[in-house]
Amino acid sequence: MNWAVTTYDSAFGYVSAHGAPLVDLLDPQPGERVIDLGCGTGAFSAEIAERGAEVLGIDGSAEMVAQATALHPGLSFVVGDAHDFIVGDSFDAVASNAALHWMTRDPDAVIGRVHAALRPGGRFVGELGGAGNCAELVVAMQTAWRVFGLGEPELPWYFPSPAEYATKLEDAGFTLRLLEHADRPTRMTEGPNGAADWVRAYAARALADVPPELVDPLLARVNDLAAPALRRESGWVADYVRLRFAAVRKPDGPAVLPIGALPSDHPPL
Repeated sequence: MNWAVTTYDSAFGYVSAHGAPLVDLLDPQPGERVIDLGCGTGAFSAEIAERGAEVLGIDGSAEMVAQATALHPGLSFVVGDAHDFIVGDSFDAVASNAALHWMTRDPDAVIGRVHAALRPGGRFVGELGGAGNCAELVVAMQTAWRVFGLGEPELPWYFPSPAEYATKLEDAGFTLRLLEHADRPTRMTEGPNGAADWVRAYAARALADVPPELVDPLLARVNDLAAPALRRESGWVADYVRLRFAAVRKPDGPAVLPIGALPSDHPPL
């Protein structure tokens, strides 16, 4: 996903603003080593660091990492793909705020890399879009694309159900401690064109194949279709549904020996 770095925090800063409760759930301790996976411009990393933890921010966008480094020069950020990143030492926790739903190529691989990065007993805490997230926005997009005779828009997100994500975590070697799936209608505090601005910021991939002369009328139709559900007297609201979880990596168990085998320190028979 190629983010519009200059507007990510300024025009749609509510993404970062919702990190505060997640920091409390993570509860980073002084001296702990924490990965912020999908760190973006580093706002969530900075909140973690304020609690005294040592933070490594990882993001797949070089532009995001450059922005994070400029904004938070005392913290460490690197470019890395969440599907295959490798770290040299074990970390105490991995946290991710509003980023896991962008990691669509292989969500199981992402969870597997997190597991590999953690020490036994290490924490994996995150929040992502859950099943039903942006449902009204998505329907407005799909309807507008059909009205204009376009193919189905390419949607770049992964919004799992609670049961689906719980199974993935447990199958990967985590013990689930908390899982919440809740509606969170969220004010679009900036972006005066409402749903149209939201599509430009978060679904740019879907616009890539639209003829340039159709983009503005297409987005105007998205606004018309989304307005009955999402426009209030006080402004536009995004119909967010959030999936929040906390899990711990299971302790490494003893090696499983083949049937009939004896451990190396077992006395001879």
